[in-house]
Amino acid sequence: MKLYRNIMLGYMVIRDLYCIFVPYLDKIYLRIMIKVSETAKKKVIELMQEDGFNPATDYVRVGVKSGGCSGLSYDLKFDKENKEDDKVFEDNDVKIIVDKKSFLYLVGTTLEYSGGLNGTGFVFNNPNANRTCGCGESFSL
Repeated sequence: MKLYRNIMLGYMVIRDLYCIFVPYLDKIYLRIMIKVSETAKKKVIELMQEDGFNPATDYVRVGVKSGGCSGLSYDLKFDKENKEDDKVFEDNDVKIIVDKKSFLYLVGTTLEYSGGLNGTGFVFNNPNANRTCGCGESFSL
């Protein structure tokens, strides 16, 4: 088996393995996209029900937008429908949608809920972030 180097994209591929792997890439990303902790799950369900959303059919929309003290900030809200370019997946019985623009910023992130003395709220543990601000609501790559 020959090893091919793609100069333009700057990565190495083993041609046969690459051909097998590419069709499943989207499915693999969807499985590892965002993990939801047990405490976050309980709080999401509680808040969805309070706001008139159905946790069994409605979604948590997670996104990234410009802003915050580190350059990018997280956006979290409930939604009843997904758009054409959204990625839809589920973890810990929570249905999550992510817009196409935010997708790569959030791969591998864990959504947690903190109710401690230092403040309460959702916390994003993002392995892609190089720097986060003190409040944890913004980050940079």
